[in-house]
Amino acid sequence: MTELGPVAWPPEPIRTERLVLRAAEARDRPAFIELLASPEVNTYLGGPRPRDELERELPAAPGRWPGSLVVDLDGAMIGQILLRRATGHRRPAAEGKADLGYLFLPRAWGVGYAAEACAAALDWFDGVLPGEPVVLTTQTANVGSMRLAAKLGFTEVERFHAWDAEQWLGLRPPVTPPA
Repeated sequence: MTELGPVAWPPEPIRTERLVLRAAEARDRPAFIELLASPEVNTYLGGPRPRDELERELPAAPGRWPGSLVVDLDGAMIGQILLRRATGHRRPAAEGKADLGYLFLPRAWGVGYAAEACAAALDWFDGVLPGEPVVLTTQTANVGSMRLAAKLGFTEVERFHAWDAEQWLGLRPPVTPPA
């Protein structure tokens, strides 16, 4: 995955009714460790990383790269949105397109934060790179992620087997800018 292209990064904070999407800060480090070490969060992502390894390796301001946005609720990180260019993707249909990913702490599940944050990130994306499609890959066993993809307007392009599981590749068509 690489940068999106000619986009200033980080963007100004993106605000929704309940959330702020912003660049990572040093205060987010404990939440990043919790996110990456969580067995629940990483069930469909190859498993959690060891907490001691994360403590040693994670930089002071983790995730501060183009395409990574912290999802902030009331001043605390509850998740991460990733919007990056899919390079070297396993599926030709995704190659070169913007790729949406998301991770949320289990305490933030089930109340619509992922849908709200992803929709805001996609709206921002449509404003800075109008006319570009976005792809999303998830395991078909990840029912919550499959529901979220449909809610966000992604439709199935194909299913394929990778990482010892059936994967689903969805596409969100480009939003055409007004004439």
